[in-house]
Amino acid sequence: MNYIVADIGNTLTKIALINKNFKISKVRSCRTIQLLSKKKVIENFKFDKLKTNKKIFISSVVPSVFKSIKKNLAPKNIAIEIKSLKLNSLVKIKVKNPKKLGSDRIANAIGCLNYYKSNCIVVDFGTATTFDIIKREKSYIGGIITPGIETSIKNLSEATAALPKFNLKPMKLPYGKNTIEALNTGFIWGYQGLINNIILKIQRHTKTKFKLIFTGGHSSFFKKYIKSQIIIDRFITIKGLIQILKNYEKK
Repeated sequence: MNYIVADIGNTLTKIALINKNFKISKVRSCRTIQLLSKKKVIENFKFDKLKTNKKIFISSVVPSVFKSIKKNLAPKNIAIEIKSLKLNSLVKIKVKNPKKLGSDRIANAIGCLNYYKSNCIVVDFGTATTFDIIKREKSYIGGIITPGIETSIKNLSEATAALPKFNLKPMKLPYGKNTIEALNTGFIWGYQGLINNIILKIQRHTKTKFKLIFTGGHSSFFKKYIKSQIIIDRFITIKGLIQILKNYEKK
C-alpha cells in the first residue's frame, strides 16, 4: 500500500508519494493557487494508477486550497488536515494559542523529533522566514516569524519607482558598486545578521545547544553565511507528515 501526504504553503505545495515502508518515493511541487482548480487537484494527486490509501494527511496554511482539495478528491479520498488530529503523543505545543500555530510548523517539529531526536531550530525559508524551536522532550516551545526573502524583494520593487526586482547572488564585498549589487548585498548581509542574531538569542535565552535545520527555497544559499553548522533538509515537513501517518496507521 502506498500513501499520499501534502504540504500546502502560501506559494508552493509539495505532494509526496510514500511507499509501504513509509519512505518518500516521489515528490512533486506545484503553485498553491493552481489547486483551486478541480482539474489541477486531480492531476497533482494522481500517481500513475498506483493503489494508495484513502486517507491523505495534509498540512495547510491556505484554508481555501485545503477545502478545494478535500472537495475535489472526495469521495475516493479523504483529505485530513493534521490540526484536526490529536497529536499530543507526538509533540506538545507549548504556546498561548496552539490552534493558531501553522500546520507546517507542527509537522516540522514532529519531523525533527523523530528524525533528529535532538533539540532543534528549524529555519524555513518560505513566503515568510520562520524559526521553530523544538526541545527533545517532545515539545514545541515557540517560534519567530520574519518577512520572507522573495516576498521582501517583491514588495520593495513594487513599492519603489526606481528599484528593480533581482535574484540573490553570492557577494564578496560588503557593499555594492551599482543598484543591483547594493540591493543584493543589503539582503544577503541583512538576512545573515538577522538569522545569526536570532539563533544566538534563542541559544542564550534557553541555555541550550540546538541542531540547526534549514529548509525551503534559500536554505542552501544562506548555509555558507551562517556561523553554526547547518543541516539542509528540504523534506522535513513531509517527514513530519509521514510520522503522523505512521502513528495513525498503527491505530
